[in-house]
Amino acid sequence: MKTFDYDAIRLLPKKSVLKSRREADTSVTLGKHTFKLPVMPANMATVIDENLAEWLASNGYFYVMHRFQPETRFDFVQNIQSKGLIASISLGITDGEYALIDQFKEAQLTPDYITIDVAHGHSDYVIKMVTYIKENLPDTFLIVGNLGTPEAIVEIEAAGADATKVGIGPGKACITKDKTGFGTNGWQLAAIAQCAQVATKPIIADGGIRHNGDIAKSIRFGATMVMVGSMFAGHDETPGDLIEQDGKTYKAYFGSASAYQKGHSHNVEGRKLLVPYKGPIQNTLTEMEEDIQSAISYAGGRDLSSLKTVDYVVLTDY
Repeated sequence: MKTFDYDAIRLLPKKSVLKSRREADTSVTLGKHTFKLPVMPANMATVIDENLAEWLASNGYFYVMHRFQPETRFDFVQNIQSKGLIASISLGITDGEYALIDQFKEAQLTPDYITIDVAHGHSDYVIKMVTYIKENLPDTFLIVGNLGTPEAIVEIEAAGADATKVGIGPGKACITKDKTGFGTNGWQLAAIAQCAQVATKPIIADGGIRHNGDIAKSIRFGATMVMVGSMFAGHDETPGDLIEQDGKTYKAYFGSASAYQKGHSHNVEGRKLLVPYKGPIQNTLTEMEEDIQSAISYAGGRDLSSLKTVDYVVLTDY
């Protein structure tokens, strides 16, 4: 199996058709809604909270609210939809999650998007949850992750997923490869490419993004959207207190499978890090938009679809 990751890939430019890069359209459609960018913050407790979710929805960006305050999700969906905004939440596969689905159904309240969020999504219990959601909330757009193989994509799509999320442990705060020996760390982009060959529904690339150019590379190899963790952490609007250390300012960032998040030391596959303080999140989103517009210009097109057909080289020294 030939593998490669983001740093080993360079996309090759085509003749530009744009007078200005600002003419490039970075919007993407997922389900019934269109968003400004093919980028979403990771559904992690140090990346997003209810206030940021509302801000993103109000400003045309996609988001997935994390699942680490499970008792708040019903009210969150109710409140955000009452404001005319999309509701996008995460679920696990515990017995209590079935009760939440029942609660939504009884209240005739349907989240616009639900993401089944487990470390190893190619699972009988995930498939059981997919079936239950589709039977009881058929109008919700269902994202299922995380996956890492074509076999998983085929089976999870067949179960009823509307989109799949690809990435097993490639994130900056993930230590899955060290703890278990498994994962897509080091070849995440190749994993996206392999999964995209069999996918018939959108793929969300999750993890391993270190630069804005990696977003364009993800789209080239088959992703519809990209989930970003550490690059979204550390802003004014992201959760957590500012930390001063050696004259520099940081915010904490930890994996969903870290001991810090779990509250215990069993089956830990994540760690806690400090990320530099970055100021307002709008600055980062604007820079992402401008860089993706530049990528579209280099691709010789006018929108994201042009990125899917460019040639590339694999550098031999990676």
